[in-house]
Amino acid sequence: NAKVQRPSACNALETLLVDAAVAERFLPAMADALSEVALRGCERTCALVPRATPATEEDWDTEHLALVLNVRVVEGLDAALTHIARHGSLHTEAIVTRDKAKGQRFVREVDASLVLVNASTRFNDGYQLGLGAEMGISTSKLHAYGPMGLEELCTLRWVAHGEGQIRK
Repeated sequence: NAKVQRPSACNALETLLVDAAVAERFLPAMADALSEVALRGCERTCALVPRATPATEEDWDTEHLALVLNVRVVEGLDAALTHIARHGSLHTEAIVTRDKAKGQRFVREVDASLVLVNASTRFNDGYQLGLGAEMGISTSKLHAYGPMGLEELCTLRWVAHGEGQIRK
C-alpha cells in the first residue's frame, strides 16, 4: 500500500527498485496488482511490462504525488544503493528482503530520516512514530539556530524492522 493508499502523501512510494533476479516473475504480477498506477520504467521494466512507459532521467528525482510509479530493474543491492544515493529523497527508503544481512547493510548505508526493512514507507508519519501531529517535514540534518550544544548537533534517524506490515 506504499503507493496506492494515499499517493499524494510525502511518504508514498515514488520509485520501486526490483532486483534482476526476481524481475521477470515479480514485475508482471506487480503491474497487474497495481493496474490503476501509471508505470514509468527503465528499458528492462518496459520489456517485461508492456504498459509501462519509458522513464526520463527527471522521473527518478520526481515526487509525483499521484498514481505514478517509477520502476527500475537493478543488478543487486550495490546497484540499488547507488541509485538511492543519487536519486533518494533523504526522507524515507525501504527494502523488502528475506536476507537479514542485506537488510542490515541497507540500514547502514542508506541516508534517510526513516529506513525501513520489510515495512511500508507509509509508516514515516508523526503519529505512526509516536511523535504526534506533524508541523512539517525536513530532510536537512542541521536544524538549530543560535548557540548550539551537543544536543543541537545531533539528529534523529529512525529505523523500523517489520514483517510485511502496511499502514491501514
